[in-house]
Amino acid sequence: MGAPMLPLPAFLGMLLFTVITFCLLPEPALGITRHYHFNITLQNVTRLNHTKSMVTVNGQFPGPRIVAREGDRLLIRVVNHVQNNITIHWHGVRQLRSGWADGTAYLTQCPIQTGQSYVYNYTIVGQRGTLWWHAHISWLRSTLHGPIIILPMPGVPYPFPKPHKEIPIIFGEWFNADTEAIISQALQTGAAPNVSDAFTINGLPGPLYPFSANDTFRLKVKPGKTYMLRLINAALNEELFFSIANHTLTIVEVDAVYVKPFDTKTLLITPGQTTNLLLKTKPNFPNATFFMLARPYSTSRAAIDNSTVAGILEYELSPSSIHSSFSIKSLPLFKPTLPCLNDTAFVANFTSKLRSLANTQFPANVPQNVDKRFFFTVGLGTNPCPENQTCQGPSNTTMFSASVNNVSFVLPSRAVLQSHFYGQSNGVYTPDFPATPMFPFDYTGSNPPNNTMVSNGTRLVVLPFNTSVEVVMQDTSIFGAESHPLHLHGFDFFVLGQGFGNYDPYKDPCEFNLVDPVLRNTVGVPSGGWVAIRFLADNPGWSGIFNLLRYISRKLFMEPHPLA
Repeated sequence: MGAPMLPLPAFLGMLLFTVITFCLLPEPALGITRHYHFNITLQNVTRLNHTKSMVTVNGQFPGPRIVAREGDRLLIRVVNHVQNNITIHWHGVRQLRSGWADGTAYLTQCPIQTGQSYVYNYTIVGQRGTLWWHAHISWLRSTLHGPIIILPMPGVPYPFPKPHKEIPIIFGEWFNADTEAIISQALQTGAAPNVSDAFTINGLPGPLYPFSANDTFRLKVKPGKTYMLRLINAALNEELFFSIANHTLTIVEVDAVYVKPFDTKTLLITPGQTTNLLLKTKPNFPNATFFMLARPYSTSRAAIDNSTVAGILEYELSPSSIHSSFSIKSLPLFKPTLPCLNDTAFVANFTSKLRSLANTQFPANVPQNVDKRFFFTVGLGTNPCPENQTCQGPSNTTMFSASVNNVSFVLPSRAVLQSHFYGQSNGVYTPDFPATPMFPFDYTGSNPPNNTMVSNGTRLVVLPFNTSVEVVMQDTSIFGAESHPLHLHGFDFFVLGQGFGNYDPYKDPCEFNLVDPVLRNTVGVPSGGWVAIRFLADNPGWSGIFNLLRYISRKLFMEPHPLA
């Protein structure tokens, strides 16, 4: 869920959507200009009784929140004080005519080197809700991330009751080891990277992990109030179930787009996705506290961090109602029941409930006609192990490699957007990415191809401006079926439908939702199945980028995302 930009090519399955027209002046602001200053520094942080020095923004983990209104212009100066190269991606921001500000290393910009700075300049156009920012190079996203809160224009209400209070909740991962060392080792050996030591809520692992009782996120609420929780999944690798004991959650927005509200006890959130929900508290003090739990959903054969992060929901009492002997610790603590690790049926049922508002104020402008159709197989293959080296892929002579249509993306040494803009793209990329698999097979069957080797290249799809595009993304079972979170830079897209097994181009389109499909920037390709999306290529530049969020038999959010 999300994905990262890795320094070596074999693990990247990426596809760039571009348009020929270039008009990269930022959209004029309708609101005010807001200034932020990000200092990239090292900070000692202790979790699980383990202290390490990690890369942060302004010394914070998670990083500082950005708050703006729809129509505001953002000027964010990033100064790099560490030895790592840095870029910051504003995940989900459409970047209309501001592709230079997308923050994808070696694609829309060269990284910010040690001692250097860069000013990201973009305007929030036609978006309101919750998005987030994160580093878009290597695995630095594990510590460099934070929320983007976009409020409606002044005087414009929410399409639901105004909440009493709004609280960002960021799911992340904690690694005792240096994450750059973890990904470096994985890239060298071709094996799955080591898993995290804990999940976190707002940077805190919670009481279910050792030495962490005091490192617990506590949400304090008042009876009879409505709170909006702005959920962000910033975990590197795992899709997460989330629930609050004895409370109902009302989903009202995903990926900064309002949806038809619906109630649920449990939700799923994929790496890179955001979800706004309303939590209506009980009318009276309940004489209890309640666990907020999150744990992974996975069908992968690879090892995962199958642990549970916990926060605690506490009700406040007025000072006059608390007698001297009262202690919150003496109250019973209720625990929700989460789905099983591999509960794909729950995932499919939950995602099917997401629908756009599709009303006059917030129409669902689904492209009814399609100019370009693409069928992409996404999954894992292999590359040969470098000469005189032992690898840890399916054999000691191969390395795992993510691919789309059997092409694994080779990260260029020069920024693609800059190369194209200055007419120096020759030798940097080729505009010949296959629209369909080169060698069709039974994608989700039990007899995958004998040859698992993938091709490698910096191959793109070039789209004329305003092309309506349909993409079907098909999971493959070459090394086992698993879900693949995919993110599209610079665009939102309509999720028309999804299913299990192999996509049928004759029958499945008859079931597409062309009336009120959910609009997202990140979606999960179902484990052993497919998902179909449509979007209009109306954003000139190179900001539309698909990254394979999975590699090495797991999601890297190759931003770290799947299609990032």
